[in-house]
Amino acid sequence: MTTARPLDSEELASTAPERELLEAFIDAYRDVIIAKLRGLPEDDARRSLVPSLTTLIGLVKHAAAVERNWFQHCLGQQPRGQITGNSFGDDASWQVGSDETVADVIAEYAAVCDRSRQIAAGFALDDTVPHPRLGRVSLRYIYVHMIRELARHCGQADVLREQIDGTTGDQRASLLIIEAR
Repeated sequence: MTTARPLDSEELASTAPERELLEAFIDAYRDVIIAKLRGLPEDDARRSLVPSLTTLIGLVKHAAAVERNWFQHCLGQQPRGQITGNSFGDDASWQVGSDETVADVIAEYAAVCDRSRQIAAGFALDDTVPHPRLGRVSLRYIYVHMIRELARHCGQADVLREQIDGTTGDQRASLLIIEAR
């Protein structure tokens, strides 16, 4: 007799309303990218294993910049000059200062994600805001775009972490649990 494993957040949200489903997926990927960095020695987190600027700590730093761009700047309409930290998601967003630790970057990302959730809470999925290239974008678009962005970076983090210490799979420290309706 086999015991079924508990459902994860994505499975629990499989019949949830659209917003809860989108929020469950974005939070799951936020958890995964942090989990891939958590527990690594500082030197390993900064190891460059590919020709690009990509490192595990840099992935999380970049994810924070992308969150700031889409939620604080685009959705919240905050001028970039009023946003603390990189809000462009450009090459500079991958750079981590020598004085920044893994714990610092994880804490920064967690705080940025909390701010993203606060801003998004003030909008309906169909609400739109101006975007310089796309015209207007909805919160729904931002969620889907961020899920796509984070999924891609989680895949990169999977490969890097496996190259560093052989760790594979989804090591989320905690899951956002959604009650299925």
